Amino acid sequence: MRALAFALALTLPATAFAQDAQPTGKLPDTVKPLAYRLDLTIIPENPRFSGHTEIDVQLNKAAQTVWMHGRGLNMTKAVAIVGGKAIPVTFTQKSPYGLAQLDFGKTVQPGKVTLKFDYDAPFGGGASGPYRINVAGTWYAWTQFESIDARAAFPGFDEPGYKTPFTVSLTTKPGFVALSNAPETGKPTKAGKLEKHRFIATKPLPTYLVAFVVGPFATVQTKVAATPERKTPLPLRIVGTQPNKDQMQFAADNSGPIVALLEKYFGQPFPFPKLDQIGSPVMPGAMENAGADIYGDGILFVDEKDATSSKQTFGMVVAHELSHQWFGDLVTPAWWDDIWLNESFANWMGYRIGNEWRPDLDIGVDAISEGFEAMDLDALVAGRPIHQHITNDADVDAAFDQITYGKGGQVVGMIAAYMGDEKFRDGVRLHMKRHEYGNASTEQFFGSLADAAHDPRVLASLKSFVDQQGVPVVTFHRENGGLTATQQRFAYFGTNAPAQQWVVPLCIRQGDAKNCMLLDTPSAPVTVNGTGAIVPNAGGWGYYRFDLDPADWDALIHAAPKLPTGEALAVDDSLWASFYAGKAKVPQLVALSRAMAQHPKTKMQLDNGERLAGLAKRGLIGPAALPGYRKLFVELYGPMLAKIGFDPKAGAHDGDDADTQELREQLVGFVADDGHDAATRAKLTQAADAWLAGDTKALDGDFAPLALAVTVEDRGVPFAKTLADAALAGKVPGLRQAAFRAIASSDNAEVAKWYFTEFNDPRYSSRERLFAAAAFMNNPNTRDAALDYMLAHFDEFSKSTGGGGIFSGRSAQMFKSQCTLAAADTVNAKLRGEGGSTLSLDRAVEGIRNCARFKDAKAGEVTAAFAAM
Repeated sequence: MRALAFALALTLPATAFAQDAQPTGKLPDTVKPLAYRLDLTIIPENPRFSGHTEIDVQLNKAAQTVWMHGRGLNMTKAVAIVGGKAIPVTFTQKSPYGLAQLDFGKTVQPGKVTLKFDYDAPFGGGASGPYRINVAGTWYAWTQFESIDARAAFPGFDEPGYKTPFTVSLTTKPGFVALSNAPETGKPTKAGKLEKHRFIATKPLPTYLVAFVVGPFATVQTKVAATPERKTPLPLRIVGTQPNKDQMQFAADNSGPIVALLEKYFGQPFPFPKLDQIGSPVMPGAMENAGADIYGDGILFVDEKDATSSKQTFGMVVAHELSHQWFGDLVTPAWWDDIWLNESFANWMGYRIGNEWRPDLDIGVDAISEGFEAMDLDALVAGRPIHQHITNDADVDAAFDQITYGKGGQVVGMIAAYMGDEKFRDGVRLHMKRHEYGNASTEQFFGSLADAAHDPRVLASLKSFVDQQGVPVVTFHRENGGLTATQQRFAYFGTNAPAQQWVVPLCIRQGDAKNCMLLDTPSAPVTVNGTGAIVPNAGGWGYYRFDLDPADWDALIHAAPKLPTGEALAVDDSLWASFYAGKAKVPQLVALSRAMAQHPKTKMQLDNGERLAGLAKRGLIGPAALPGYRKLFVELYGPMLAKIGFDPKAGAHDGDDADTQELREQLVGFVADDGHDAATRAKLTQAADAWLAGDTKALDGDFAPLALAVTVEDRGVPFAKTLADAALAGKVPGLRQAAFRAIASSDNAEVAKWYFTEFNDPRYSSRERLFAAAAFMNNPNTRDAALDYMLAHFDEFSKSTGGGGIFSGRSAQMFKSQCTLAAADTVNAKLRGEGGSTLSLDRAVEGIRNCARFKDAKAGEVTAAFAAM
């Protein structure tokens, strides 16, 4: 919980009379902000910054006090200009979430008022509010205001429904880069020993889209050429810390083409007069500040020679954030209830436009993967609908989860596919025109789609997925020569999920024949006229799971290697979901894994390996099953590894492209770790020994964590002690991080016991210990030893992960790898009552209990199946 900070009272205490009850979420409509003027002094090496803020407001009714926002601001002066006269006011923070009360000291009549504040405040150390980071000995400063963290930078009305112009000036050291949402008015001017940068007034923005960046940044400046939608070039600048100065050209060359594709889709020019693409070393994702997007360094600073996965991430995330410049920045949600629409639409657009930008990277199929990943969360009884009513500040950040991004994006894609691309695009364009530079609700977006689609059933389908949580499972059953589709809510084994119904856009394929329909009843006949296996989710875009009669499953598994990637992903997801619902059997999973290993796409070849590894992590593979389980990994992935070759020496595979190198790392993990292949493990161990003995060429850094983990697992505590000592001595470059990552991922119970009860070296920081402890929790033989430690240090760990905001990591989720009913009770007892939203904890505890029930009921069956192999 954020520490409660109270500003200084600037006048004698006024009567504690409030005209409105203290709000917990949305502010009362007593005041409407009209314009902001922000003047901040930001010296990144200083732990605090100072500011002067002026806000023109409309007082809608007579008031002695009004509610606004400000968090952790040391207020040194506050006045209100009323009827041309300055009166002192009292600004007091009233809640840890930054609700503040402004007391005029008398009743002020309705009309225009200007509020003026002088204050200073601290920088944070993570991506929440104003923050600063030391990079290679130099300090830099950024901001991250979504969702409710602008109030940590300036007093205001920190809600998405209030959109006003912002006029910003930033004072800092001479020669520093200072940027905000709008272009500078000219060159900076002297301000004593400092320089002041002034920016033109912005278009109307909500507070959460305002941004400041200050420091000795490196920049690359270019322009996005004119397009049919935009008649003049758009200034484009890439901004990063000095260590990234030689990694900016790819972003400079490729951001512009993505802008042009988005302009074509929306049918209108980029909404703001310039675009800065900015890197931050601690940003876990990215943020769509108007005209000033901020990305994690690893997202923005890539190169053509990097692995396909890196370029896929660049394309998807850049397209996602830039689409927000229209859908979110130009047209902004009226309240946090509607943030799903921002993020779900942008998620879908990120994959769609990313795919147009570089079709060779096959970016679009990852949208389907993300949708299926969201189903695992959405299938829990504890959850929320995409469109969630938010009444408390504590619940706002919970809206930024896989339900909003993964599920929402898949649902948008499903409806767009059913409507047809042109009709859906026309609805989006209509929405942009109707509400540009303003706010809009979910219902208003639905209205725009309805006007474009001329089909009310489409809206009924969309609402059925948006307004209720859960995943439909559609069961296809053959009877009397026909095929019937029956829908119900998917539920994990042992779970009683409520009865629900959706309007499901079903598309079924059989051979070349495809049939689409809306399943709006519990059960309905389905017509298929082709030949071959039935594919119940043609294209893979449907947000539903399916189940089949055994013969139809067998036929579909047999056909799996030839399925398009989206459909293949749908098959994997649905069969494994059927298994965890207590229906599908291990032999079916093994048959699917063997079939998909023959798929032409690497993504599909490896997908079932990750899922098979999950069986062991859940404790479903007993000792009798280990030989058969490990043999399967070697059979599936050993030939693939042999085909591309493996030598652990440094530089041995430098001639391979980045994709092959990335594939090799995954295959070595499957064969050596999951498959326990003796020859591959011996090769890794020999390389590790030689590396530790001083042969720097013996082991490539990419293989070091695995090689060391294999050796720790096999040799136990004595080697772990030796490895820890060598790592802390600092004589082997790169060893420290690899060594403790290896120790924590070794899955050796005795090593875990030593680590938590005996290892206490002062050279090893508490932060390192915490993150290693979290890694111990991911493996079945070490998670129990880690649980007590992590619960005892949970508060410390939560603070270490960056502290607050939508990127806080929702720390309760670290416990979801536990798999006993006792662990569920312990986690629930410790974390319950920590404050804020309980949704993350509810999900974690339910997930632990689901795992425990399934393991208790099915571990014997799973073990027997693998033992028989």
